[in-house]
Amino acid sequence: MSNTMKFALLLTFVFVVNAQAQSPENPASPIPEPVAAPTARPTANPVQRPERDTTRRRPVVPADSPDVTERLRRFRENTIDPNAPQSTRVPVTQSASMRPARLYCPPHGPLEINIRRRDAGETLTLMLIDRNGEVLGMAKDVQGRVNLLEVISGIDSLERAAWLQLVQGDHPLGPPIVIQPIREPPPVRTTRATRPNSTATFTKIIGWGDRPLDADDPTIDAERKTWIAGDPPIISGFKTYTDMDVLIRTDHGEILVALAPDEAPSTAWNFRTLARDGFYDQSGFHRVVPADREGNPFVIQGGDPTLTGNGGPGFALPLEPSTLPHDYGVISMARTDEPHSAGSQFFFALGRAGTARLDGQYCSFGYAVSGSRAVDSIAATRIADITEGRPANIPVILTMQLVTAPARMPGIDRRQDRIKTTTKVGEVAPTAR
Repeated sequence: MSNTMKFALLLTFVFVVNAQAQSPENPASPIPEPVAAPTARPTANPVQRPERDTTRRRPVVPADSPDVTERLRRFRENTIDPNAPQSTRVPVTQSASMRPARLYCPPHGPLEINIRRRDAGETLTLMLIDRNGEVLGMAKDVQGRVNLLEVISGIDSLERAAWLQLVQGDHPLGPPIVIQPIREPPPVRTTRATRPNSTATFTKIIGWGDRPLDADDPTIDAERKTWIAGDPPIISGFKTYTDMDVLIRTDHGEILVALAPDEAPSTAWNFRTLARDGFYDQSGFHRVVPADREGNPFVIQGGDPTLTGNGGPGFALPLEPSTLPHDYGVISMARTDEPHSAGSQFFFALGRAGTARLDGQYCSFGYAVSGSRAVDSIAATRIADITEGRPANIPVILTMQLVTAPARMPGIDRRQDRIKTTTKVGEVAPTAR
């Protein structure tokens, strides 16, 4: 072989090795689904922070020991401070565990999970549980690779997300898996309405699909006659993933948020993804409105990395018909007058009296299960611009982190663990600074 041919072969080998070395082992983080076409990011950005590495995946905080289930039980019994920090502890050793086989599954299967057993013991049972704690289906004596469509009847007809819990005897094992059917959302029905001050109009949501929000409203009933009845939403597969809470660390304390994929699957997934990738780190609550015009508790709003109120992730989400009421501690998406305009900005409701009118108009996708002192402290921040709700010192979101969610048990509705306010409107919270 000539020297020229040897040199050519050597160059080919080096090129192949370099190409393999530069190829990522893991694909990039998936784009939150479904999302609208990307929108332009605001150019005016006087407090723009350095661009973040959106491919970075934040570590997941392991289950607490005692786990979160025990923490919430003691919280309900008022034996611990609900605002105590959520610290990272050594994971609890379980005799068995489960994980999804894949994130996306086809509509007709297989819908698989992997169950790993470390030792012999009591029979393992799978329970499919809805948000109210009702058992929708069961499968006993399971292990290894399990196709849920074969062992749990009716799972292929789920209308909304449910939780799959592994149980050994009477003891739940680990966090649940969310089984989310992927369905096209019903069309949103809107009209132009006048604000209470009679000086401006806005886009008011009056129904979803062929169902009005207020069936007794004669104006809505008249418009409903023009609605075209569409086919029921078609399932296009399933999404399966381990249930996670979101721990929001602020300079006013910590807030632990439980997500509600059963109410707003795409919105909850989007928030979870942005939190995991560090999008919210070092942002803040740029808008604080402790009371509305009538003096009722209203909202604290954050999620804008520019802190201007105009920033976002560069895409917009379709509005989802969540029925989760805007009670104290409920987290919901902020948006413009256009219904399908939410991206990353969110707000916490401060009281039913002021935020009940937001039901059906904004997409609520979760609720705080600890951190009322932090929420009230942020709400008590001194305001520099009352018209805009601009705080004198913007409360900082230090980090957001995913935390393994507690087990789901029959007969227990986790929403009962929502936080309760510690102050009245106008009072300064104990940790306010």
